[in-house]
Amino acid sequence: KAFENAIKVNAAIGGSTNFAIHLLAIAGRIGIDLTLNEFDNLSASIPLMANLHPSGSFFMEDFYYAGGLPALLKEIDDFLHHDCITANGKTLRENYTKAECYNREVIASLDKPFSNSTALAVLHGNLCENGAVIKPSAASPHLFQHSGKAVVFENIEDYKLRIDDPDLPVDENSVLVLKNVGPKGYPGMPEVGNMTLPVKLLAKGIKDLVRISDGRMSGTGFGTVVLHISPEATLGGNFSVLQTGDLITLDVPGRTLNVNLPEEELTRRKNQWKPLPLDIQRGYVNLYINNVEQAHLGADFGFLKGGSGSKVSRDSH
Repeated sequence: KAFENAIKVNAAIGGSTNFAIHLLAIAGRIGIDLTLNEFDNLSASIPLMANLHPSGSFFMEDFYYAGGLPALLKEIDDFLHHDCITANGKTLRENYTKAECYNREVIASLDKPFSNSTALAVLHGNLCENGAVIKPSAASPHLFQHSGKAVVFENIEDYKLRIDDPDLPVDENSVLVLKNVGPKGYPGMPEVGNMTLPVKLLAKGIKDLVRISDGRMSGTGFGTVVLHISPEATLGGNFSVLQTGDLITLDVPGRTLNVNLPEEELTRRKNQWKPLPLDIQRGYVNLYINNVEQAHLGADFGFLKGGSGSKVSRDSH
């Protein structure tokens, strides 16, 4: 119940896509069975209540003075499990029952939400067999259903080297693709998924493109950015073998992300694929690469999953 509450509240405030990874990892460490699809199912029923950047206009300081989280919780009371015990020993409802909203521009009412656009959507398709995420509330509606040719960068260095090349084959219909920034492939899954647009497109007044990667994005980032693609590029799946010029189709309402290639061509490419070399052979980073799980599982160490109970270990003194 507490995990479901967390997902619903994140949807109501327009929280970060990173929330999904963190909550999946927390659930894994205490033996709770939580899947990425539950984020989509639970978020879909919750309207966006907070008018906060990057989905809205105000800042966290404004949210605090408008009544903060207690005021927002009171607005979505009908959606929550009220009897969950919180850190202060009180039930969830006891913590917000006397809360007031002082600014309806910042915290909307349930009968007139700030937006009906969900804060988190989970995608599936032949580019993300295990899932990927997007934040529709901070994306461009005109790109929710979009087909465009891929412009592929094999890693972050490749992106930095070529993104402002005047000869880069990119226009307003293109889909920017950044590979090998996932948990294992970078390693560490950095927040580089919201790639800056090419200067030549910015000069034309273009403010957003569809962008996809196996990396992450800051909660303050915005744009039509697909993140956390799983399996990541370094594992040799369909995302690994994307090439510049391939036609990619994003359908946010339909929750799909696909490359328009026959299975035979994908298989041929995968049979010829080789991972990018990583110059890391020892130490903690090597342990991390060998044990970190994929984003749809929380990008945590597999050997840390499962509850350990509350038994106090023996005295070692």
